[in-house]
Amino acid sequence: MGQEYFINNQELEDKVRKLLPSQGGAGAGFDLSASTQIIPIVDLTESAEGSNLRQDLQTSLGLDSTTSTNITATTTTFVNNTGYFRLYGNIYIGSANSPSTNSEAFISVTDGSTSKILFKVRQDSISSVARTQNVPFDFVVFLEAGHSLTGTTSDSQSEIQVASRQIASIDGTLTNP
Repeated sequence: MGQEYFINNQELEDKVRKLLPSQGGAGAGFDLSASTQIIPIVDLTESAEGSNLRQDLQTSLGLDSTTSTNITATTTTFVNNTGYFRLYGNIYIGSANSPSTNSEAFISVTDGSTSKILFKVRQDSISSVARTQNVPFDFVVFLEAGHSLTGTTSDSQSEIQVASRQIASIDGTLTNP
């Protein structure tokens, strides 16, 4: 049988009131206590949410749930739904021996009038030097209603290879692969 100790700490009590209003946050008096008795805690969060997959498996890419897009010398919209999306791929920029222009490729989120660049690779022209870049990326993006993801490459020397998959709806409901 364990022993029970009462804790008198105003800072801890204030934090409990703030985080757990149903446990005395409405002003009712209570005491914090600690015990030397070990009480096991079982986390049923995933089961209660309706997901039986581990978080890392839930974000996996699959044949039927993934959209793959290659973008070269253009701007392409590749996601225009609401929710949370995983983007995975790489940006490749190559150059001839005498490049005459700067090359760049980027992924941005837009609402139709304003755009914000999320990921960008740029290669400045350097005469008589052949260079290439291959930059991988893997990140999650949130899209509100009216927003979309676009990929832009400046020329035929640049390419974005992107796979996208919705991992959750706009309200946070997980989407399994």
